[in-house]
Amino acid sequence: MRCPFCGHLETQVVETRVSEDAGFIRRRRRCGHCEKRFTTYERPDVSFPMVVKKDGRRVEFAPDKLRASFALALRKRPVSTEQVDAAIERIEEKLLNLGVREIPANRIGEMVMRELKKLDKVAYIRFASVYRSFEDIDEFRALVDEVKR
Repeated sequence: MRCPFCGHLETQVVETRVSEDAGFIRRRRRCGHCEKRFTTYERPDVSFPMVVKKDGRRVEFAPDKLRASFALALRKRPVSTEQVDAAIERIEEKLLNLGVREIPANRIGEMVMRELKKLDKVAYIRFASVYRSFEDIDEFRALVDEVKR
């Protein structure tokens, strides 16, 4: 690590601490040349795959959009924030573990539907009815019958 004061390349780690939420590591360092001390923070650098939209556009994965989709589907439903957070974490973990650079948006939508189906049947039907763009009541009825089974 380069010293921010003198630019010397040899620094020594004096102390290491993990943050309370284990989201980063704090390191106190000392420069081997000027003897000044400074702090660095290590955070994991994860990159989600790019999302390929229906029209072919590629956009960055946005966890906020994922959370908004869950919030809309689960509006006024008896599902805790912890359950939603866990579902979002599972989806994000799957995306990272796929090891792909791009993923079709509809595949993420299917992941959301699977998680909603586990959390709340009504929210699942709400999301699916919009996501699948039902054209008539028969498609909606088929989905409700599927959930009943």
